[in-house]
Amino acid sequence: MAAVELRTQQKVPIRDMKTVLITGGAGFIGSCLVRKLVAESTHQVINLDKLTYAGNLDSLHDVENAANYRFVHGDTADAELVAGLLARHQPTAIINLAAESHVDRSIDSPVAFIQTNVVGTCTLLETARSYWNRLSPIAQDEFRFLHVSTDEVFGSLGPTGSFTETTPYAPNSPYSASKASADHFVRAYHRTYGLPTLITNSSNNYGPYQFPEKLIPLMILNALEGKSLPIYGDGQNIRDWLYVEDHCRAVRAVVERGVPGSVYNIGGTGELTNLQVVEAICAAVDRLAPDDQRGCCADSITYVPDRPGHDRRYAIDATKIQTELGWRPTKTFAAGVEQTVAWYINHREWVERIASGGYRRERLGLNSASNES
Repeated sequence: MAAVELRTQQKVPIRDMKTVLITGGAGFIGSCLVRKLVAESTHQVINLDKLTYAGNLDSLHDVENAANYRFVHGDTADAELVAGLLARHQPTAIINLAAESHVDRSIDSPVAFIQTNVVGTCTLLETARSYWNRLSPIAQDEFRFLHVSTDEVFGSLGPTGSFTETTPYAPNSPYSASKASADHFVRAYHRTYGLPTLITNSSNNYGPYQFPEKLIPLMILNALEGKSLPIYGDGQNIRDWLYVEDHCRAVRAVVERGVPGSVYNIGGTGELTNLQVVEAICAAVDRLAPDDQRGCCADSITYVPDRPGHDRRYAIDATKIQTELGWRPTKTFAAGVEQTVAWYINHREWVERIASGGYRRERLGLNSASNES
């Protein structure tokens, strides 16, 4: 399968995004981007989120009453809702972060991933194309559609080499296959219709507010509670780790300065085995929350049977975004994991509301002001 490297055009200057529609803005990466844009810019930020299990409005508490922020409860696959939002708010950019993203869940229930990641993206693209076609030539030139994807679409690497923007696609899980399909539709809408799209493929993210099913928050919480720390296989699967705030800076750089029709890889230059990641978490927990009864966290590491289709190694070559847009990660893994462990220690109420289901029950009380048609 050919890689999704789109047509490259002449560089464009920094753009002033007046209104931004962010889909999936209550998720881990999306909520970080929303918080940063609302707090650090004058952009009007419209957050469209379906609020599936990983969508958490608690992650947006700091900005929920900001004048330049509005939350809309809805689905990217609802064309009527999306068309109404575009007509009403006239965004100059759409940043698509809405996705089902947990590999284990995709193995158990792949159809949900097709619905959100493929159908949702296609509906959003088609609605955006209709909206874009009605804009003035100047507004069409300013508009951007940024699709946030993953390095997992490239499959598994051997012991050497890195993924570039032209690496052939070889997805190995239902999750990565659904994201690969969405990437190809984004590419097709640029090639066929001229819609000014962009794609980013990032490495594994970590940081505050990440849903506890993911490796790093799960290991932090298990370590704090003295529970077993299960690692798949031999623990030697390698991932490139990217602090979530660095990722959000990259997304902003791409939507503001990226060349329409381009793909940008975003990596943290932090290749580690899963075992090294868990050992770093254990060391940080032992330093920041010592517990004589619990003892050394690393003693709780166990190994469990590997999951089906588990990719051995990912590594990102981020040369393009570094040279073209001047972006580089600022957070080392050592510093980032220390801050992340500290955040989970100091925000146990956020975690407890997830464990109790309280964050989900309150969704039923969403008033009409948070919904649009």
